[in-house]
Amino acid sequence: MPFSQDQLDIFILVVWGAIFFFVAFKFVQSICLVPTKKAYVVERLGKYRSTLEAGFHLLLPFIDRVAYVHDLKEETINVPPQECFSRDEVNVEVDGVIYIQVVDPIKASYGITDYRFAATQLAQTTTRSVIGTLDLDRTFEERDVISAKVVEVLDKAGESWGIRVHRYEIKNISPPLTVKNAMEMQVNAERERRAILAKSLGDKTSRINRSEGLKREMINISEGEKQRRINSAEGKAAEIFAIAKATGDAIEKMADVITQDGGQQAIEMQLSEQYLQKMKGLSQENRKVILPANLLNFDQWLSTMGLNKSKQ
Repeated sequence: MPFSQDQLDIFILVVWGAIFFFVAFKFVQSICLVPTKKAYVVERLGKYRSTLEAGFHLLLPFIDRVAYVHDLKEETINVPPQECFSRDEVNVEVDGVIYIQVVDPIKASYGITDYRFAATQLAQTTTRSVIGTLDLDRTFEERDVISAKVVEVLDKAGESWGIRVHRYEIKNISPPLTVKNAMEMQVNAERERRAILAKSLGDKTSRINRSEGLKREMINISEGEKQRRINSAEGKAAEIFAIAKATGDAIEKMADVITQDGGQQAIEMQLSEQYLQKMKGLSQENRKVILPANLLNFDQWLSTMGLNKSKQ
């Protein structure tokens, strides 16, 4: 059925309107506002033309197009869990996280198809190879070594990918349940061993401290006894010296008294009095007393005390 002139005019008007809106849309698309820390890779007729940095840019419609958009901020990529075998043939599950940043938008666009996927795969393969050289016990201790090796490999490959790998961190290392139970038993045994060792060392130290205390106590007692005996001996010596000196002084005074007039008779009278007092004391104690034959001869009594010799 042929179209009428009015219908044909409406159709032509619709087509020109669509063309106009399409051209206007392309002109609007040619206005490019690049945000901060973003990079737009522009192609002209399918060939790389330029990299647009932050700011206002105007492209040629139908000729230029933004082929790639890259975020220049540091990016975090999770590495999925994977199974790795340690050197002692223990299967462990390892996952991690990569911190990367695009530094060359051109290489990131044309050097590799998907640098995120490539970095993840390379991190996994490197992790498997490094863990394969370590025993299970060392895998928990050598996380820094594993991370440093992965960063080294990724950074070397990232030079051609236009990215920089800042760091790689292992999140979890999960051994099988049986190995985990065995490791827990080993840890408990090690803790018990350390507790027994600490207890024995404490008991040893306590015994040593007690023996040292007893030793010092005995030394202090002996030193005190030694000092006491020295002081006692010095006291006795001083006492003997004082008695001897006093006796000597008394003898000298008696000698002086004897040489004076009537001194001899006074000494004899005093000695007689002392002798009688002594005899009285012996008789009160019910002891036997031997008396001279002649009680009236007082000189004989004195001779028994050695006074006659003193006269001579």
